[in-house]
Amino acid sequence: MSADDAAFLAQLPAWAFATGLLIARVGGACMLLPGIGELELPATVRAGFTLALVAVLLPVVAPQIPPVPGDALRAAGMVAAELATGLWLGWLTRLLLVALPMAGQIAAGMAGLTNVLQPDPALGPQTAAMARLLALAAPAAVLASGLHVLPLSALAGSYTLVPPGALLPAADSAEVAVGAVGESFALSLRLAAPFVLAGTVWQVALGLLARLVPQLQVYFAAMPGQILGGILLLGVLGGAMLAAWQADLQSAFAALPGL
Repeated sequence: MSADDAAFLAQLPAWAFATGLLIARVGGACMLLPGIGELELPATVRAGFTLALVAVLLPVVAPQIPPVPGDALRAAGMVAAELATGLWLGWLTRLLLVALPMAGQIAAGMAGLTNVLQPDPALGPQTAAMARLLALAAPAAVLASGLHVLPLSALAGSYTLVPPGALLPAADSAEVAVGAVGESFALSLRLAAPFVLAGTVWQVALGLLARLVPQLQVYFAAMPGQILGGILLLGVLGGAMLAAWQADLQSAFAALPGL
C-alpha cells in the first residue's frame, strides 16, 4: 500500500462523519423547504437534491466539522442535533408557505365551500378545494419567482450560526418559532380579509332578510349566491392575494436565521 493510499484511508472516517453530519442537517431541511419538501415530489428527487447540496457544501463546511468522537453515543447525539437544526429551519419556512392555503381554508369557510373537499398531504383530508388550489399554487409560485434561493442561502449560512454538531440555542430558537407562527396566522388572516368581510356582510343581510320575510327559506335561496360570490371574489382577487403573499414571503425569507 502506498503512502497516498494509507493517508486516504486514514482520512476516510473523518470525511464519512462530516458527510453524515451534513446529510442530517440538509436532509432534515429538505424535507420541509418550500418547493423541495412537497409531499407530491418523489422521495428520490428530494434525496438526489439533498446529496447534490451536500456535495456543494461539504468542501466549504469541512473546516468547521469537529473531529470524530470516540464515543458512539456522542456521535449519535451530534447527528441528532444536526437533524433538529435542519428540521427547525425547514419548519420555519414551511410555516410561512402554508399561510396561503390557510387563507384559502378561511375564505372557503366564508364562501360556503367547506363541503367541497380535496385531500391535501400537508393540510389533511378535510381540506377545502379552494385551500388545495392555493396549496398547489404556493410552491409553484416560490420556484417560479426564485424565492427558494433564500431558504437555501439560510441553510448554508446556518453553519455559521449553529456550528456542526452543536445544539440549537433553546431560548432564541423558541422565540423565532413563536414569531414565525404568529406571522403565519396574521398573514393568512390578512389574505382572507376580503372574504371575511364579504361573508360577514352577507350573513348579516341574510339575518335581516329572515326577520323581514320569515316564510322564506333563506338558506336554500342564498347558498347558491354565496358560493357563486365566493368563486367570483377568488377570481377577481386571486392574483392580488398571490402577489401580496409573495411580497410578505420575500420579506420573511430575507429575515431567516443564517442570512
